[in-house]
Amino acid sequence: MDETFHPSTLGEILDRTAQLYRARFLAFLGIAFIPAAALLVPIVAVSLCFAWTGTHSGNYAAVLGGVLGMLAVGLIALPIFVGVSALASGAMSHAASRVILGQATTIRDAYKAVWPRGWRCVGIYLIEILAVWVAPYASWFALLMFSTALTALAGIAGIGGGGFFAFISFLIVIGLVSYGVWMSIRLSLAFPACVIEQIDAWAALKRSSSLVDGTKRRILLLYLLGMALSTILSIAIIVPLIIVLTLLPAFRSPEHAQALGTAALFIVCGARFAVRAITRPVYGIALMLFYYDQRIRQEAFDIEWMMLKAGLTVPSPQPEPWLPPALVMGNPPPENAPAPSPKLPAALFVESATEPISVGLPSHPNAPAN
Repeated sequence: MDETFHPSTLGEILDRTAQLYRARFLAFLGIAFIPAAALLVPIVAVSLCFAWTGTHSGNYAAVLGGVLGMLAVGLIALPIFVGVSALASGAMSHAASRVILGQATTIRDAYKAVWPRGWRCVGIYLIEILAVWVAPYASWFALLMFSTALTALAGIAGIGGGGFFAFISFLIVIGLVSYGVWMSIRLSLAFPACVIEQIDAWAALKRSSSLVDGTKRRILLLYLLGMALSTILSIAIIVPLIIVLTLLPAFRSPEHAQALGTAALFIVCGARFAVRAITRPVYGIALMLFYYDQRIRQEAFDIEWMMLKAGLTVPSPQPEPWLPPALVMGNPPPENAPAPSPKLPAALFVESATEPISVGLPSHPNAPAN
């Protein structure tokens, strides 16, 4: 059996993530660069419109033009960013799966693989946004309005209770944040399930909800470590650049204060762009490793994998062509052959009408011969 397919601890998953990231650093970074750029470009455009508005604050026509420009950029950039980010998440899962299975991968191949089924990725991404962000924020806004109205009515009636309502509001915020984190963890394996098992968006989300049982704490620790890594990298990039910028003689005079603020804003945006591109593959690789680990723990995927390599289980005769081949397959099975497991990824097989052909599966010294 391949050494990857065994139950792993969080430390082993993180160590394996670092190894795989280093092995294909440029490919993973290139995949993550595209959605980060899709976010950076509209942010820079909005910042320029905001700076234009600030420099022409006395001209109402210029201010209106800047505001309309910001709205136009937002309306155009939002669907583009959602689509690109969704495709990037699918491409990252595809590339991570190939690397885990010992296959070569490129930026072009990863995006080309997910493109025919890009709407599945977009559907997963939109549902995740609605469940993790929109629903909690909408609930918070509605409860905030309700709490404000109750506080105002209590004040009119001369009833003290502002502190109580503030405390209740605080508890509600904590609850909504906890819900968002819990939902994010519960849906975290949707993209790996969609890419590997070739299922639609809703089925992938339900599949993720079942797979994460028993590993929510480990995924939470992964997210916390990722946030810590992002914060450290942001500070390491932003603070030195801001210090150098403030020490430049050209920005020391009061009349250049606005230019200094604009330059600092661009530095922050650029740093966030770089950090997002660097850290995004960490999540993609680690979540794919969690996906395989949970398949092993819940479905004995490691045993099924050994059976497949020994030729004891017949794979699907019609694999999806867009997934990475990773196992050897010979002649088509007879008509009375047992049906394969529906949860086996079609990514593991290629069909040949003649003799079995090796396609680069990472071998193990103790693995049975085909």
